[in-house]
Amino acid sequence: MRSSVAPLAPTTQRIERRFAALAAQGRAGLVTFVTAGDPDAQTSAAILTALSGAGADIIELGMPFSDPMADGPAIQASSQRALKAGQTLARTLDLVRGLRVEDDTTPIVLMGYFNPIYIYGVERFIADALAAAVDGLIVVDLPPEEDDELCLPARRAGLNFIRLATPTTDAKRLAAVLEHSSGFVYYVSITGITGAAAPDPHRVRAAVSLIKQHTPLPVAVGFGVKTAEDARRIAPGADAVVIGSALVETVRAHLDANGRATDQTVAAVRDKVAMFAAAVRGQTGDAAAALGRQTLSGEGL
Repeated sequence: MRSSVAPLAPTTQRIERRFAALAAQGRAGLVTFVTAGDPDAQTSAAILTALSGAGADIIELGMPFSDPMADGPAIQASSQRALKAGQTLARTLDLVRGLRVEDDTTPIVLMGYFNPIYIYGVERFIADALAAAVDGLIVVDLPPEEDDELCLPARRAGLNFIRLATPTTDAKRLAAVLEHSSGFVYYVSITGITGAAAPDPHRVRAAVSLIKQHTPLPVAVGFGVKTAEDARRIAPGADAVVIGSALVETVRAHLDANGRATDQTVAAVRDKVAMFAAAVRGQTGDAAAALGRQTLSGEGL
């Protein structure tokens, strides 16, 4: 099923180009999620800069919200840290603008909830997101029945709108989910919140295959992918693997006793991304370690 919305402008086709490049390389991509402004704006900017260099193919940037109902404790805590440090939606867009000075090729997707966008103003938000060079949106609490609220205006303006499918999404519901989707489909591999039990690779492969019978869009698999081994097992059956809770938990684990960044915070996230990048490429042992070292020194990737 193809969207009836007009095609994207060339300047917002980074996601399409990235998945085409991944297909040409014959591998799954790595999608990394971090929360904007966690634990503070300066550290968050440094983490964003490090992600693609460490092997992230697409960046999901969480828009902090006080009631992130679909997220587990790790991401909820990251939102609270960011909000406490003064992060706003406007400052989140500023982070994207700052990253674009150094990186104009890595796709950036904003992920979160509708309330902050509604308060910001939908038209203003869409215009400012495009001006900041955002490539797409994932808004987890807007179902297809409410596409007029944000999905369709965003698509008409040239932003990808990425939908979530779950293990409980039946064929009829899947058609509604896919109707106005673009960029990729995010398959939630488990029922429940982020960071829960690990997904079953066989069930994931079957679900991805089913989704692909209904859409030409790539399928990224997330929720519950907590370890490099999880990612390595999921990657062969997906177009991309999404890592979120593992990264925001790495941030938390490398803060000081007062919740402030240390000189290890950015490096720890970078190391973790390099490890997952090696995993989705099917590399293990010494090969994975070598890729991590190359990545951290700016080589190879």
